[in-house]
Amino acid sequence: MKKIAFIGAGNMARAIIIGLVNAGVPANNIIVANPSAEKRVQLANEFGVKHTENNIEAGDFADIVVLSVKPHLICSVCQQLSQGIDISNKLFVSVAAGTTVAQIQQALNTKAPLVRVMPNTPSQLGLGMSGLYASPEVNEEQIAASDKLMSAVGKTIWLETEDKINDIIAVAGSAPAYFFLFMEAMEKQAKTLGFTKEESRMLVQQTALGAAQMVEHNSMAISTLRENVTSKGGTTFAALEQFRKDGIEQMVSNAMNAAITRAEEMSKEG
Repeated sequence: MKKIAFIGAGNMARAIIIGLVNAGVPANNIIVANPSAEKRVQLANEFGVKHTENNIEAGDFADIVVLSVKPHLICSVCQQLSQGIDISNKLFVSVAAGTTVAQIQQALNTKAPLVRVMPNTPSQLGLGMSGLYASPEVNEEQIAASDKLMSAVGKTIWLETEDKINDIIAVAGSAPAYFFLFMEAMEKQAKTLGFTKEESRMLVQQTALGAAQMVEHNSMAISTLRENVTSKGGTTFAALEQFRKDGIEQMVSNAMNAAITRAEEMSKEG
């Protein structure tokens, strides 16, 4: 079985590790490298994975190296790995937004097989949605290994071109925050209507959960689901008409395009 190193011990690394262990990957096949001890020791104590403060040690251990550091650190980490160990037979998987295949391979000083992944935070619950792009050097076995890695924390979609990663950011990577913002606004209004803090939270989260489950468990179009709960001239109709009047579709489009634009800017800054 493949050995996996996580360079960085943040939330996404933690989410993937939880998913892998739950999927049956032996904990002693996983190592986490992080300069500060707290997060990696916690992972080791909770799940039995190996840990180290040394990126070189972790990289040397693994067949698959998951780059889960902040984007501004990824190139220096790659340079460190390329200078410290033989990387010729390793697959690299990057979860860093805005850092391109070309930038990472340049830092590695070789056209190493690399899969860019754009996951999202529900991966922490095994409900993630990840977009993956493989560089031309990635073989079929490595594609399967990468897919298994991210399928441990949710669903995956493979992208034909690297620029689609930025679209995934807009549609899935950043998108949980869109729903949180909407839920936050609903919760605030529920409190204004006189519901307690606890009641407002429960009303909003259970309704959102139920709506998401209805989408998942129905093959009909989302627009049809909306129509099915909207009687013309009724209360839902009145609410939706107000959303349309206030320009919700254009607002969502503008927000998603802003996310794409920022992702493009980040790749140029790297």
